[in-house]
Amino acid sequence: MMETAKSRPWSDLEPELLGLVLRRLSSIADRVRLRAVCKPWRSNSLQPLPLPFPWLTLPDGTFLNIPGGEIHHMLTFLPDATACCHCSIDDWLFLMSTDGACSLVNPFSKSILQLPELPKVWKRGISNPYSRISPIFYKLVVPSSPLDSAPDSLVAALIMDDDDCSTICINQPPTAPDLFRGNAFPELQIEDIAFFDGKLYALCGFGKLCIVHLKDLIISPPECIIRSLYNFGGIPESLSKVDTSNHTVRVYLVECGGRLLIVKRWFESIYDLEGDCVSVSVSVSEHTVALQVLEADLSTNPGRWRRVNDLDGHALFLGQCSSKSLAATECSGCREDCIYFMGDSSHPPYSVNPVFDSGVYNMRNGKITPLLPEAAATSAHHAGEWCPTWLFPPEIV
Repeated sequence: MMETAKSRPWSDLEPELLGLVLRRLSSIADRVRLRAVCKPWRSNSLQPLPLPFPWLTLPDGTFLNIPGGEIHHMLTFLPDATACCHCSIDDWLFLMSTDGACSLVNPFSKSILQLPELPKVWKRGISNPYSRISPIFYKLVVPSSPLDSAPDSLVAALIMDDDDCSTICINQPPTAPDLFRGNAFPELQIEDIAFFDGKLYALCGFGKLCIVHLKDLIISPPECIIRSLYNFGGIPESLSKVDTSNHTVRVYLVECGGRLLIVKRWFESIYDLEGDCVSVSVSVSEHTVALQVLEADLSTNPGRWRRVNDLDGHALFLGQCSSKSLAATECSGCREDCIYFMGDSSHPPYSVNPVFDSGVYNMRNGKITPLLPEAAATSAHHAGEWCPTWLFPPEIV
């Protein structure tokens, strides 16, 4: 008679099989749970893994896990109770307190990189000391990823104010910060910045691309190297038969897989009437209907923009406060040639639900699908003062 096969305990699961399971877990919380099952699983799971899927910061200071929809509370890392997030770089948050103190804080390692008080630096560029204009939006970029946490790290900041003017600030201690205010060259209308091949680029109005020269950390007037987007005028094919009179466009400048790209995001404005015959109010919301991607061809003089139909196997996470690309194979749950976007606004008060106008744009078929299941998207409705932005957790926490 054949002996009955004896079942082996789960703790004896081969490390190779455990690794296969871990690689399919895009949620950092699920990875932690798996490692907590038993000691053998914990010791055998310490192997190189793809990065977890990025989180979204919510306006109340919590973090939304995608795609599961779990909410994480991690406010113990805050330098003080008044600190609010204004943007992010990789797994670092740019925080500012009510007294103007600024820092980059890593909520996972608890590391802190002190920055100058950017509102005071910005104020230096205002010619009228009695002016009542104020900064409303910040974006920070660095020459390379991941961010170097050394105190003398180079950080560039784009500061937008409520006078519709942009300021670029460069900081690398111990050199004093320098700044360039866009009103000195109003025709530029700086809309976004990004580092590419060690150089700082600025995307300006009407598709102009400029190099921001940094000689001895002093900002020279930007040099225009691509004149305009006019040679790529027109609208996306999906909107070719649609009345676009109520559509708007937002542009993003991003580095992706060794290419410098513009992403044009097309919105349809939706008007809702509320009230009765005595009093009527109109609310306007924006809904993303199409995206276009253009690459900067810098091999000619002047350069030019050209359309691209893929991201060379990368995934792009898009946001006004933070954009980042990754090879899809390096991030669990990412799809090749897809753009993940959130509902973001550069003007406070920020949306209480940044996943309201979020989605995934597939460049291969031109389709937009939801970023989160409907139930998870509804749970992300959290009011607060934080700016929604992407946060990229490390492989292991």
